[in-house]
Amino acid sequence: MTDAAETDWLTVPDLVERLGQSPSRVRKLIGERYLLAARIDGVLKVPASFLRDDAPLPELHGTAMVLGDAGFTDEEALEWLLAEEDSLGTTPIDALRAGRKTEVRRVAQALA
Repeated sequence: MTDAAETDWLTVPDLVERLGQSPSRVRKLIGERYLLAARIDGVLKVPASFLRDDAPLPELHGTAMVLGDAGFTDEEALEWLLAEEDSLGTTPIDALRAGRKTEVRRVAQALA
């Protein structure tokens, strides 16, 4: 797993506050891959970088689906998104946030 100390993580209660949604709606967003989460010390957490303007990053859902189609578990997809990717010159999540969705998904598809 990516070094948790380097990532700003949000818990479900944090997400409820940031997104203005109920805990069950936040869990549904995670279950449907609009957000990806990891259990850290038994607590479900989402990287803050997966949000923009207090909403799930729009590019994340399709990218998570591509990674799932490539055989990644949600935890593996989350780990890949946060790790440095040589072919992108940055982390995939930073590339997504910079508007490089097509390039990120192309690299993700090549991992299948």
